[in-house]
Amino acid sequence: MTGSHSQAERDSFLWIARQPSVVRRALKIALIVGVLLAVINHGDKLITLNLSISDCARIALTFCVPYSVSTLSSVMAIRERSQSLAQTKVDS
Repeated sequence: MTGSHSQAERDSFLWIARQPSVVRRALKIALIVGVLLAVINHGDKLITLNLSISDCARIALTFCVPYSVSTLSSVMAIRERSQSLAQTKVDS
């Protein structure tokens, strides 16, 4: 995290969520979990290549869910760690 941003900016959800490490992690999780969910939920249509536009949209949304969950978890963990470190500094 760079020093050119205020602490309030660095603590904001969007600032943390856009950090490269958070994005990379979320993309990896979305790829792995998204593929598994797509195969579980749409495997029969994927095998026969009998996909409607609606099916394709659902499959795309399937990847958004694990991306969102991973991003939210990362942001919450980073915030919690930051608050814990700040509290440790205050207590010392």
